[in-house]
Amino acid sequence: MKIEKYDFGKMILDGKSYESDLIIFPEKVQSSWWRKEGHFLQIEDISSILTTNPKLVIVGSGYYGCMKISPKVIEEFKKRNIELVYTDSKNAVEEFNRREEKDKVAAFHLTC
Repeated sequence: MKIEKYDFGKMILDGKSYESDLIIFPEKVQSSWWRKEGHFLQIEDISSILTTNPKLVIVGSGYYGCMKISPKVIEEFKKRNIELVYTDSKNAVEEFNRREEKDKVAAFHLTC
């Protein structure tokens, strides 16, 4: 999968447009991804990611980087030896497209 375009509130992935937060798995996209607290990523928010046991997770924290990440999430990824890239969504898109890992997963907050 390749992200063709990202701008505030909108992402185009393999020709399909998304206007809500999403998780990109190797074979599917989970659109309309909601978190327990909108701008705070917690363990409960990534349960679908953890069940796939990826080697790499890229988290886009929003156009302005407003979504913060719980230290417990970071600790859980470390415990499972999952590489975490956590940055604003524009840089996360670049990282997603650059990285070749087949078992990568990406979670994107598309707005703020």
